[in-house]
Amino acid sequence: MRPVEQTPTEPSDYAALSLTYGSLLAVLAASARDREAIEPKELLPLSAATFALSKLIVREKAETWIRRPFVEETPGEPRPRGRGLRYAIGELLTCTRCTGAWSGLALVGLRLHAPRTARTVTAVLAASAGNDLLQAGFSWLCARATSQQHEADADTLPRRRAA
Repeated sequence: MRPVEQTPTEPSDYAALSLTYGSLLAVLAASARDREAIEPKELLPLSAATFALSKLIVREKAETWIRRPFVEETPGEPRPRGRGLRYAIGELLTCTRCTGAWSGLALVGLRLHAPRTARTVTAVLAASAGNDLLQAGFSWLCARATSQQHEADADTLPRRRAA
């Protein structure tokens, strides 16, 4: 991450984002007082759902419409657009960890204020995160098997030529 001095932003742009996040968090905390508590067993599915939602927003082509006002989709590395607050939001929308904090806030808020709906949304997003994990594992296994096959073929090729 580049220092503020190397971006077309001011500290006040980041302060606006922090103030907005902090205000939303404070409102959520105050409004949660008389709500059903979130059980520790719900944290893992909420974490998986937060991962999936932030990845969806930051990386997936289908969500380009959300990023487009703030992010230039260049080949390779997306870049924030504009100056000031627009640029700062663009930075936020190119970082899964940053967007994850906001996604987590939204999902916890939904869970506290509409528990049944939130459980459905969380289940769908957590299943998507599980799918990502399984797909990554499958790709890794396939790449490893292919690599081992190439190594085995390379070992047997000199023996075949000698025979």
